[in-house]
Amino acid sequence: MTSPILVTGGTGTLGRLVVPLLRNAGREVRVLSRTGHGPGNGVEFVTGDVSTGEGLDAAVKGVGTVVHCAGSAKGDEDKARNLVRAAAPAGVGHLVYISVVGVDRVPVVSGVDRAMFGYFAAKHAAERVIAESGIPWTTLRATQFHEWVLMTLGLMAKSPVMPLWGGVRFQPVDSGEVAARLVELALGRPAGLVPDMAGPRVYTMKELARGYLKATGKRRLVMSVNSPGRAARAYRAGANLAPERAVGRRTWEEFLAEQARPSR
Repeated sequence: MTSPILVTGGTGTLGRLVVPLLRNAGREVRVLSRTGHGPGNGVEFVTGDVSTGEGLDAAVKGVGTVVHCAGSAKGDEDKARNLVRAAAPAGVGHLVYISVVGVDRVPVVSGVDRAMFGYFAAKHAAERVIAESGIPWTTLRATQFHEWVLMTLGLMAKSPVMPLWGGVRFQPVDSGEVAARLVELALGRPAGLVPDMAGPRVYTMKELARGYLKATGKRRLVMSVNSPGRAARAYRAGANLAPERAVGRRTWEEFLAEQARPSR
């Protein structure tokens, strides 16, 4: 009998897609959640928090593979450290991590850099924690999800003037496709840092914003402003892109057609 697979962040944007795919593959799945859940669809929920380490010892008990999807705007290295501290002595044999394209190319060296791009530094630090943990590991770096772009543009559109990051491009990827790749990696052998996964097309932020405004029926004045700092400069140079790894299939336009609804 195979051991269960633990998914952290199993109720989030990515994790909630990973869980049913693992179940469809015939695997027993355990989901780590900060709030209590009863079992559902053959999934076991355990209470714990990677931010504090609470409940992790029990969560990893008897687990062979951990798919670490729990992430936030900051503190990902602390989450990885807490997870590793519990997983290593428990004998976990494979730790699969989702990271972000460009974490090794976006320099976060100043207060301005940290304010806007601290997430990249935290993700890169988490990668190192996992790679140095002694646990066999696999890390996949993906570009930004369509959902993240939609949320970001929605926040920007709350103002009559929509402030865009000048000179910045994105290569959004479908979260379902990333979930399928993560499951493939989780069911395989530890592979270290695997090739990046990016969406099928690179867009300027203006192109993304125009598509968003058209799909939602909103009218906004669009204004681009260049952000200061070395990290923003690297972003404008395309450090967050992977055009050579445009393996995703679902486009931003296809995503918008299904997700966005007219509103004013």
